[in-house]
Amino acid sequence: MDRVAKIKVVVFPLSFFPLANLMIKALENNLGPDPASALTHGLGEWALIFLLLSLAISPARRLTGIGKLIRFRRMLGLFALFYAVLHLFAYLAFMLSWEWQTLLEDLYKRTYIIIGAFALSILIALGATSTKKMMKRLGKQWSQLHRLVYIAAGLAVIHFLWLVKSDGSFRIPDC
Repeated sequence: MDRVAKIKVVVFPLSFFPLANLMIKALENNLGPDPASALTHGLGEWALIFLLLSLAISPARRLTGIGKLIRFRRMLGLFALFYAVLHLFAYLAFMLSWEWQTLLEDLYKRTYIIIGAFALSILIALGATSTKKMMKRLGKQWSQLHRLVYIAAGLAVIHFLWLVKSDGSFRIPDC
């Protein structure tokens, strides 16, 4: 096992730590006065953090000259997708109780939800095409498609900032 693979063996389980921490807090009834909001926002914040970490790989690689950093980008991007999907499910389950009519009302009232949905749609497309088999199948179009990550990141940041502005809640996520 090469050095990068050994580091990945450590980074992969560490990437579940924010989820484990949120779950422990939920089980201990320690998410504050609005646990549904704390869980949903916590998952969303970690999705954004992982997305930004995945985008930071290329500049970090150029700055440090450590080319093997690129081997972490896909894993971090997939964790961004993982946390974003959990964020969506937490929102639907705990904040809307799977009430689809309420979702439609929220979409109409809160533009940041539409922005977040577009960002998540892009991440889903990128996650579905992130395998080596899809890289080969798509050829040059694969790299063009995966440049959409910058649009997804921009939309995710806008989603986050509009949410913070609309409800006044901003906190650094706990680990």
